[in-house]
This record gives sequence, structure tokens and C-alpha cells, in this order.
Amino acid sequence: MTVVLDASALLAYLQDEPGGTVVDEVLAESVMSSVNWAEVVQKSIAAGVEVEGILDDLQSLGLMVEPFTSEDGEMAGRLWEQTQQAGLSLGDRACLSLGLRLGVTVLTGDRAWATLTLSVDVQVIR
Repeated sequence: MTVVLDASALLAYLQDEPGGTVVDEVLAESVMSSVNWAEVVQKSIAAGVEVEGILDDLQSLGLMVEPFTSEDGEMAGRLWEQTQQAGLSLGDRACLSLGLRLGVTVLTGDRAWATLTLSVDVQVIR
């Protein structure tokens, strides 16, 4: 895997929003935290989208969903201090934790992440 996707990045792809083409180019090499997958499912249901089979379709294109580990949980908790001024949620920090654990770039649609100084490469897709 060469990139971790935030829920906002995958939703941009699924909803054909700005930045979605960036995700399309890396989908075959992407991974997402199970926490962020839960966000995608929730937001899709809230938008009236039938979610049955979406994960299978995305996995056939290369997306992997990685379990949220206790190591990820500790890192997400520790990241709170560094990210509270930007208002990052637990889900946001779960995404960053996975990127840190795997040592790969994180893609997000959330511009507030660009203001952070972290030891993980963050790319804002729009």
C-alpha cells in the first residue's frame, strides 16, 4: 500500500466530487482504517445511498480496509494534542495513525489538515 485514504477522500471519489480523480489514480494502492470505513458507510446511508456491495466493489479495485489496532488507538489519542487546534475528530486521527504506522502518505479532502505539522505526509486532494 502506498497511500491511506481519509473518509473525505473516498467520499469525494464515490460522489464524483472535486479531488475524486486523485483518489481514482491511487485506489489500487490504497488502504483505509476500519474507523474511516465506518464513516463512509454512515455518510452514504445518510445520503440515501444503498451500501450493500460497495466494499466488495472497492476491494475489487484494490482498496484494503485495515483493522483499527490498539497501537492505532494509542497514537490517535496522542495526536489529540497536536491536532486539537485544527478540530480533528477521532476518525481523522485514526486515519493519521494508520498513515504513521504504515509510513505512507495520507489523502484527505479536509483542508485543515494542511495546517498541521506532523511526521506523516498529508496531501489535500482539493
